[in-house]
Amino acid sequence: MVQSAAENVDCYLAEVSEERKKAVTRLRELCRAELQGFSEVMAYGMPVYERDGTGEIAFASQKQYISVYVLRADVREAFADRLAGHDMGKGCLRFRKPEKIDFELLRDMLRATAAGPSQAR
Repeated sequence: MVQSAAENVDCYLAEVSEERKKAVTRLRELCRAELQGFSEVMAYGMPVYERDGTGEIAFASQKQYISVYVLRADVREAFADRLAGHDMGKGCLRFRKPEKIDFELLRDMLRATAAGPSQAR
């Protein structure tokens, strides 16, 4: 699945392959627990967590990996040491194997995102 046409996150999760479903569901649960005050929406074919209309976190089950988008540069910079050695794109972490997802790191990044000021324009 590269880009989903799912109407909502429940439908999105129904499309995820069985080998990734547990990890992606856990990722959603983590986002919902840590991102209080954020809205869960579908945008760009993936689940996105918005605050004041601006996406700050997203995730996707891509063809080769599960990606987690941390859209706040300040949060990525604050975690630079812990992100070293991870497969990173400009604003995303890529996990090629579901069992390799560092949920502790992600939890800490989600908490930092939630604690920071809104990025609304």
